[in-house]
Amino acid sequence: MKHLIQVAVLSCVLLANCRTNRPETTQQPITTIAFGSCSDQKRPQPLWDDIVAQKPNVWIWLGDNIYGDSESMDTLRTKYDRQKSNPVYQQLRQAAKVIGVWDDHDYGVNDGGKEYPRRKESQQLMLDFLDVPTTSPLRKQEGAYSSHTYGPKGKRVKVILLDARYFRDPLKKEGKTNVPDPSGDMLGDAQWRWLENELTNSDADVHVIGSGVQVLPEEHVYEKWANFPTARQRLLDLLAKTKPKGALFISGDRHMAEVSKVNVPGLGYDLFDITSSGLTHVSKAHEEPNKHRVGEMITQLNYGLITIDWARKPLTATVKIKGDNQATYLTQAVEF
Repeated sequence: MKHLIQVAVLSCVLLANCRTNRPETTQQPITTIAFGSCSDQKRPQPLWDDIVAQKPNVWIWLGDNIYGDSESMDTLRTKYDRQKSNPVYQQLRQAAKVIGVWDDHDYGVNDGGKEYPRRKESQQLMLDFLDVPTTSPLRKQEGAYSSHTYGPKGKRVKVILLDARYFRDPLKKEGKTNVPDPSGDMLGDAQWRWLENELTNSDADVHVIGSGVQVLPEEHVYEKWANFPTARQRLLDLLAKTKPKGALFISGDRHMAEVSKVNVPGLGYDLFDITSSGLTHVSKAHEEPNKHRVGEMITQLNYGLITIDWARKPLTATVKIKGDNQATYLTQAVEF
């Protein structure tokens, strides 16, 4: 029997995709979380070696993890396989816990919401890409939202990933321009109930809330929570009501990076939205309004890095927007 166990363990080590039997590390404090979005599987991917070098405990995909844009599941699967086969990304998969959620292009259709007809099938492909076990409850849940908790009490991080596609109402437009729709929703009833439950009496010390699209910016004409202002306000009100320790948003989608900040009455600390996009392509340098922006807008290839200093009082997370060759474009200290 001992010999058989040794053979089984050795076999697991040798299999590149054997992840479920890796040592459980969720009770160890984590200090480093990396995140990013907008990775075109056809383009060069120069940032993976930089990300691996940071030795993150967790990597978070924030959407447009591939550019699928199809109702063919064979097409989406092939594109996911190409992304997943990148040899340096495979190093990250073996070194860090990989979690994530989708945005529109990996969901299957640009700017899509609940009207996309293949959302159930597409969700399963995304879970395959993220190595979610076939027995996971996420496989039976409608919508790709999820919660992940790391570390012991007193040094605990909860990552909450919101699905802003599966239940989202169609965008309201005037011509080709998005306009606010106060009657529209982002999350759907089931996800709103789940989110309130995740935030109420949570014993985590840091709450990282991920959204494929930006939460705080209000002025630009592209996709954002502010296209559905009632839902955006509901989200901020929910944070004020539940008062989670150390909450911040991370987001993607925009092919640029920036830091936004608001004050939410009753929350007790400034609320940040850290946008990181893209891993393989970005917009040309330009200006756009954002009354909540802190610092500059970045239009170089980028990823986000959160470092938590558990010894510092008040508890502080240092957030950086980083790029190729270990460049650092923005640094923001977030105190809770």
